[in-house]
This record gives sequence, C-alpha cells and structure tokens, in this order.
Amino acid sequence: MELSYCTNVHPAEDLDGVLAQLDAYAGPARRAAGLERLGVGLWLPAELARLLAEDGTARERVRAGLEANGLEVRTINAFPYAAFHAEVVKLDVYRPDWTDARRADYTLDCARVLAELLPPGGSGSISTLPLGWRTPWTHDDDARATAALVRVSHGLRELRERTGRTVRLAIEPEPGCVLDTVADVVAWLGPRLGADRIDPEYIGICLDTCHLAVSFADPAETVAMVDAAGIRIVKVQASAALHVPDPADPASRTAVSAFVEQRYLHQTRELGPDGTVLRVDDLPEALDGLPAAGPWRVHFHVPLHLAPTPPLIATTDVLRAACAAVRATPHGDEAHLDVETYTWSVLPGGVTDLVAGIAAELRWAVDELLAEPSRSRHELEEATS
Repeated sequence: MELSYCTNVHPAEDLDGVLAQLDAYAGPARRAAGLERLGVGLWLPAELARLLAEDGTARERVRAGLEANGLEVRTINAFPYAAFHAEVVKLDVYRPDWTDARRADYTLDCARVLAELLPPGGSGSISTLPLGWRTPWTHDDDARATAALVRVSHGLRELRERTGRTVRLAIEPEPGCVLDTVADVVAWLGPRLGADRIDPEYIGICLDTCHLAVSFADPAETVAMVDAAGIRIVKVQASAALHVPDPADPASRTAVSAFVEQRYLHQTRELGPDGTVLRVDDLPEALDGLPAAGPWRVHFHVPLHLAPTPPLIATTDVLRAACAAVRATPHGDEAHLDVETYTWSVLPGGVTDLVAGIAAELRWAVDELLAEPSRSRHELEEATS
C-alpha cells in the first residue's frame, strides 16, 4: 500500500496556498517522520482543480513543489467541493451532489490533474461523496447521479487511452448520506456496473475506516462482501472514530461533550441491546435524544496515535482489521492508504504543533498498518480454520 496523508487538514484554496502547505507542513512532516518519500492526498477545491487541469505552467509549479519536498501524489480527495474550513460546513460538504453537473466536471478536472502528476508507473485514485445527503433524494435524482457516474467512468477510460495513466474513482460511504454504509454502496453500485455503464475498472469504493466503525460493521466481513461483489477497494482512508462504551455514564458524557463543535457534522450511532443501530445526524442530538442503552460511535476523526480521554476509546482496532483484510484481497496492496485526520483544528484543546502531529500519525501508520507483509487469503483461511 502507498501511504499518504490528506491535505484537507489545511485550509488553503488557491495555488499559492497549496504550495505553501507543501513547504510548511508536508515536507517537514515527512522529515520528522523519517520517511525518504511521502505521498500527499491532495485536496483541490473546484476552482483550483479547473486551473490546474487547464494550465500546464501551474501544474509544473505543483510538480516542483512536490519534488522539492520529497513528496508525490497518487490520490486526490474530491469529496469537499470548496470551503472545507468555513466557519460552519455541516451539510454544505455534500453540495453539489452527483445530480449536479458541476460534480462530474470537478471530478474529471481532478483526474486530469492527477494523471499529469502521478509518478512514473503509478496509478491514481480520487475519493468522492456517496451521491449526496439522503434527503431530499428522489428516483429522478438517482437516475441523474447514475448518468453522471457513467460519464465519469467513460471519461476515466478515455484518459487512460490518451495518457497511459490509470485514475480510478472511489465512492466513499458516509453516515447520513444516500449511501450510508459500504453495504449500501455495494447494493447500489452492483446492478449498475458494466463496461457500457459504470465501468468497474474505473469506479470502486473508498473505505473510510472511521465511517466503517461508526456503522458498527465487521471490517473483515465488509471487505469480503466487497470482494465477492467484484468491486475494487481503490482507497482506504485511515481514520478512527470515537467509541463511547457506556454513554449513560456521567464521566463518558462529559468526555464526549468536549467534542461538540460547530464546523463539521459528527453523526452518531448507538448499538442497541438487540443489535439495532440507532442513528442521529450530530453529536448534540445524541446527547439530547439517544437512549444510551448501548455503546455509541461518533464520526469524529481522532488522531491515530493518540488515545482519547478515558473512558472514551478510538476505533483503531477497526482500522487495523480493515487494512489487513483489504491487503488480503487480489488488488489490496494496490489500494492507496491515506491518513485523513482533518479535525486537528477542532480537537478539544486544539493542537500546538501540527507538523509533529502529522508525523506521529504517519509513523503510527507505518508501524501499525504497513510493518508486516500481508498474507494471502489462502494463508489467512488456513490460520483461522
């Protein structure tokens, strides 16, 4: 797996700002982590993606900035369209959705940029939102989104024919969206796959392990389901959610209340005693309305290497299991592993040294997710039989 960290943690939205991020954060983080080379999962707002797609000189500036800092790019996060660090983001992160032609245009711009920036012999990935927020969503919306993804998959095929570079789109299920879980993506995407429809060679899944944990899905079973459906896991976003073992406990409620903030949604799920998963769209709703009869998981990307304040727990066990399962699939080691902790600026207590924090996460990922070579599925089956 090729390791990177996602630059959506940084707020810049123009070319000069992105170049400054490489110098101020990505390059220093690579050196602090002791890595000879480091991938960056670029976040390019729509206007900047269009500029880079059309302007070769601008792309060369990015290429030079990457090279000067010992960096390379194999993946782009094209989920947020713009203004990801606005004072309030919440539902705006899902706009425009896949019913809007701007979403497909933006995605193809990112693909053109990535094809030009990929290292020799490398393939690329782009993560995107799971169609849109669940409401409102109609049959006509679904038809328009399907047509847009058909257009993009054909555009990615044409891009490879023209450039020799393979770029794949990865649909990222997220709590509260039309495609809330990995199972939702498999159920929706499977019937629409085909070389003349949504081409499975170019469209797959982005497995965000925070979102996976929030859904209370089993990591190994989830990856096996995707593999059995003939869908590729193109990208893994290495991320951890908050786990609240006993949300009725006053100390737990005090600890998790510190994560309430106004910029991002923090969808929360409760696993009931009967196995039912109860759903609310933000943490304040959970604190006010969930019965607290079973554990909670909260969509808040917490730094991988840091244990939250007890009795809270980070779901890094889900991340480890998911990565191991992905690596055992036929194309698992080709998936891009992108550390995506975009929440440093809204962590309780803030952060004093972002470079050190990113470097520590990267070292954790190297040691915990990439240190041991993956075993084949046959070997895994033998080990568990």
